[in-house]
Amino acid sequence: MSRTDDSCLPAEGYRMPAEWEPHEATWLSWPHNSDTWPGCLDAIEAPMVEIVAALAQVEHVHINVLDAAQSSYVERLLAPRVPAGRVHLHSIPTNDAWCRDHGAIFCIGSTEAEHPIVAAKFGYNAWGGKYPPFDLDQQVAERMAAALQVPCIERAMVLEGGAIDVNGRGVLLTTEQCLLNPNRNPAMDRVEIEACLEQPLGAETIVWLGDGIEGDDTDGHIDELTRFVAERKVVTAVEPNRDDPNHAPLQANRRRLEEFRFTDGGTLEIVDLPMPAPLHYRGERLPASYANFYVANDLVLIPEFGTASDSVAAAVLSGCFPDRRIVAIDCRHLVVGLGGLHCLTQQVPAGLS
Repeated sequence: MSRTDDSCLPAEGYRMPAEWEPHEATWLSWPHNSDTWPGCLDAIEAPMVEIVAALAQVEHVHINVLDAAQSSYVERLLAPRVPAGRVHLHSIPTNDAWCRDHGAIFCIGSTEAEHPIVAAKFGYNAWGGKYPPFDLDQQVAERMAAALQVPCIERAMVLEGGAIDVNGRGVLLTTEQCLLNPNRNPAMDRVEIEACLEQPLGAETIVWLGDGIEGDDTDGHIDELTRFVAERKVVTAVEPNRDDPNHAPLQANRRRLEEFRFTDGGTLEIVDLPMPAPLHYRGERLPASYANFYVANDLVLIPEFGTASDSVAAAVLSGCFPDRRIVAIDCRHLVVGLGGLHCLTQQVPAGLS
């Protein structure tokens, strides 16, 4: 495996594919941090098994585990539900389970590129230094690259995978609350950040939204707000209740989407996605959002929260992905950790072989 260590040196000919493009695998980090899920760490084992069992039907699943003991434990949990050979456990210790944010972002190369797939490793500081220690998480991306024997391209800029979403054709969604937050890259301005998103992610146009939802400790990750579901189509979270603190920021974000124009003058098709009824744990509002879905080969994992809007959100997402099976995962305990399905996952695009 080769490794390039730099600030923002070119890595031309690469792009981050859209999530609906073919996958080789999905990568997870198995949860173990009781501070993340106070009083309910055991309760998230069932949804984790459901996630892996569903994904293993359509693609390989890679899982980071702490050590041999946790590896054996996870194997026993999965054995009744997952066929042999579909899950690959890696001894890559983590501080927490959010592979979307601490894991590698895999990018594919054009025919002129030196490698078919590279792993992009950005800086990671646990969402602005909120949750130390994060030393183990800082090493995960390069170890994922080594496990797949693909080059690892390092970027000094702090960036979590949940902060961005792409259409695979040069347009990237993100938020000002997160990427322009001084707790990430205080020495970089908007122009410099945009330059670092261009390569190797292939982001030629950045769509900047504003603020995130109540309870989101990531400072406004896009995967709780707005997601591409096709090259020129997005779903975006909306809250019609004007008394809810999410109403105003979500409406403001929707207006920005309406104002966006592609280089040819075209507009985005915008599909409204409801918010669930507010969920709380120990007196704190949780960042529950149906936008935190995950697109795999032939299926879409969607969150459900035991509220009346579950079926509405499922219908919306099913309409966006008519050729994929919809698999609902009960995320009421997962979201206690202030994340969800998309936060747990990281796709590996097809093309390794």
